[in-house]
Amino acid sequence: MIGFARALRVFAYARPVDQRKSFDTLGVIVREGLGRHLLDGEVFVFVGKTCKRAKVLWWDGTGTVVLAKRLEKGRFAAPWSALKDGALEWTASELSLFLEGSEHVVGRSLSPPAWSPSERRIEFR
Repeated sequence: MIGFARALRVFAYARPVDQRKSFDTLGVIVREGLGRHLLDGEVFVFVGKTCKRAKVLWWDGTGTVVLAKRLEKGRFAAPWSALKDGALEWTASELSLFLEGSEHVVGRSLSPPAWSPSERRIEFR
């Protein structure tokens, strides 16, 4: 079972990506296309042009992991339908819905954003 923390940041690349790309080539897209760093522990989602295949890339602390999925029925939602460039930011829950083939992930936020460390201050009165 692959589990993700609620506060994990997930970025769906907003352009179709050739699903033959490898770990290293997807890592270059993360760095140059999104301006992010793979080793920061964020998750990156790439969808093929036909929306039948998707890859998820992340650093788990010991190495780079690629999860590939091909839908036998239906299509993945196209992140580029909601955003022309850059990436959509999702929660781990929205990533799970996306990987199940839900079309409701793209274009609207389904979950409240995770708290940032600065928001976690508890004030006692």
